[in-house]
Amino acid sequence: MDKQKSVKCWDRFEVELDGPDHGNPFIDIKLRATFSIGNRAVTADGFYDGNGKYKIRFMPDTEGEWTFTTYSNHSSLTGITGSFTSTTPGENNHGPVQVSDQTHFQYADGTPFYPFGTTAYVWNHQGEELENQTLESLKNAPFNKIRMCVFPKHYDYNLHEPVDFAFVGSKEEGFDYTRFNPSFFHRLEKQIDDLRDMGIETDLIIFHPYDRWGFSDMGKEADDRYLTYLVARLASFRNIWWSFANEFDLMKSKKMDDWDRFFKLVQEKDPAQHLRSIHNWHHPTIHYRNNNHWYDHNKPWVTHASIQHPDMFFIKEWRETFRKPIINDECRYEGDINHGWGNITAEKMVELFWDGVCSGGYVTHGETYMHPEGIIWWSHGGELHGESPERIAFLRNIVEEGPAKRLTPIDFSWDVSAGIVDDEYILAYFGQSRPSFKRLPLPKGNQYKVELIDTWEMSITPLEGLYTDESRIDLPGKPYMALRITKVLS
Repeated sequence: MDKQKSVKCWDRFEVELDGPDHGNPFIDIKLRATFSIGNRAVTADGFYDGNGKYKIRFMPDTEGEWTFTTYSNHSSLTGITGSFTSTTPGENNHGPVQVSDQTHFQYADGTPFYPFGTTAYVWNHQGEELENQTLESLKNAPFNKIRMCVFPKHYDYNLHEPVDFAFVGSKEEGFDYTRFNPSFFHRLEKQIDDLRDMGIETDLIIFHPYDRWGFSDMGKEADDRYLTYLVARLASFRNIWWSFANEFDLMKSKKMDDWDRFFKLVQEKDPAQHLRSIHNWHHPTIHYRNNNHWYDHNKPWVTHASIQHPDMFFIKEWRETFRKPIINDECRYEGDINHGWGNITAEKMVELFWDGVCSGGYVTHGETYMHPEGIIWWSHGGELHGESPERIAFLRNIVEEGPAKRLTPIDFSWDVSAGIVDDEYILAYFGQSRPSFKRLPLPKGNQYKVELIDTWEMSITPLEGLYTDESRIDLPGKPYMALRITKVLS
């Protein structure tokens, strides 16, 4: 048995055991452990890791002395006991992300988390050289969340075979859904840890419809076995989010009851209760209530809404409807490919981020520039070529410098996106509008200092004087301007 005796809080404790390697241990052997501290007990499933090795992983969320006992249907794996100490977390270890104040996020230690994500669906399937290039690019990028898939992707610009698969087998000979491929998961786990070390959350997409290998239609028993194995292996990784599908409504072999079952299975199996959501393809032209395609984000096992929609106008309604954090995880991509969802300008990408944030939500970036070798960030990773990331970094700095309490959307006027923190702090964004002046309905009875933000040139200019709800605010008459408005304390 592994002799690990201590682990930092919110890091990974692992028990490794020797056991039978005959038959099919992936389905024949059941293994779990109960971890206890004081009067509290938490159960985590174990898994077979190949070559006669079994593992049980656990992420302690409390400092102190933990004990554990194993349970199995095989005599060599059951009744094993041990203990370890959970110590003070390291400097950059704030724990897993969780929901805060109903519509926002924070780390487990209370540190605010503002998701500024990107999308590179199958960067983890590209081979070591390109994968390392992706990680190098992320080191210099503003993104603290990445959407990525477990399974490979078949779609335009995605026609190569992946390096490896989650199951034993091949496309030509078929896959054995009763036997997982540990080497695939070893690579995936290292990639997730590499992201963690850069402060990046892994928004892991469990299913998707872009498939030529059969993984989108494995059948109920195989689906549930895959989810159980995935949670056993990865729930102890503190930077995991569970995204049950990308564009779930294109997966015709699965019904709403299947998605409900998946959510409840992971909720039951995950000791850490990581964030859980699901992502749509169809989007309503008017508002949510006219749409029959979306998964119901009001269901109690959904922690936040992961939405695809090209318009940030509806964020305020989604906040009111779902009463959960809203992330527009796909709102079109900066690039120049042939698809309309992948050829907006960098200016538009930045505009979507500002509109989303000022409306009380969050936005995910994507980039789809043509490349002579077909390496497109949105799917393969590699290098970033667009102009939006540095301007997204500028916005992220502004948000993180603001109050710890988050923005709530307010109605200034129909052509302004604006969020407020109590009556003390306001971000207002004008987008493509270019007014020469505005009179904004600031909270009455207060005085405010105002800073003019050029969101494209990335400059902040204090305006002279103090302002009230009656004041005229002179503006430069150019697009992509914003205001940071701060209450002056008397």
